[in-house]
Amino acid sequence: MFEYTDDHIADQFREGGNPLLDRLTSLPCIFCEEGTADEIAYVGQINRARITGRDVSLEISFDPEVPPLRNSMMSANRVELNMPYDFEFSRNHWAVKDVDLYRFLLRNVRPRRQRPAVFQIPEHENIEPTLVSAMMPFDAGFNVVYDAIRQAADNAGLRCRRADDIWENAAIIQDVVALIDRSRVVVCDCSGRNPNVFYEAGIAHTLGREVILITQSEHDIPFDLRHLRYIRYHNNGEGRATMTQALQARMQAILGH
Repeated sequence: MFEYTDDHIADQFREGGNPLLDRLTSLPCIFCEEGTADEIAYVGQINRARITGRDVSLEISFDPEVPPLRNSMMSANRVELNMPYDFEFSRNHWAVKDVDLYRFLLRNVRPRRQRPAVFQIPEHENIEPTLVSAMMPFDAGFNVVYDAIRQAADNAGLRCRRADDIWENAAIIQDVVALIDRSRVVVCDCSGRNPNVFYEAGIAHTLGREVILITQSEHDIPFDLRHLRYIRYHNNGEGRATMTQALQARMQAILGH
């Protein structure tokens, strides 16, 4: 106990050489294994502590509102956690730090999201940094447009998919939403004013994704989206090639290349 704890802090939690367990158990805790890689750590509290001889028995509980952490994240933020020494991640000990744990979590851990009723999204985001999704009408006439979008993604070092490339769920909308939620960039083709595409663009905007609008006619951009920049293209070989270049440039700008 009190390894890697500043003396002036340890003195606040012991009396006559004995730890003040009631005071210690009032603090929030991080419970973690040894290591600085993918080991899982949890935030919670000590419900009850008892000292018997040289042993300390603990009854603990994890906070279900805080997602599991990884030791690698804590190691990367070791200065903020006041855990500067390598041995702190490789010794079984109980330390007390002058750190506001919940302020640290607010800065470094994504909060839970409001869960929709119509479809399911994971409790915490898991964005694939190289994934682009294409939202467009399910019409064979748009296959060549999809090929042009996919070429732009390839040129930018990304990979592109659309919902009909996958079949993971019984409901198509669940596959669509899951694809949007995992995507770094979402391309929405508003050509023909397809209501499904508008719905998907709204989902992407709500989830905070980078959305690129494309269209064959500016009149197909809904009024609520007219303030956003979009790429207009002609659906012929030359027009799609020009669109590919414009899309590639926009994707690279989003990625900071």
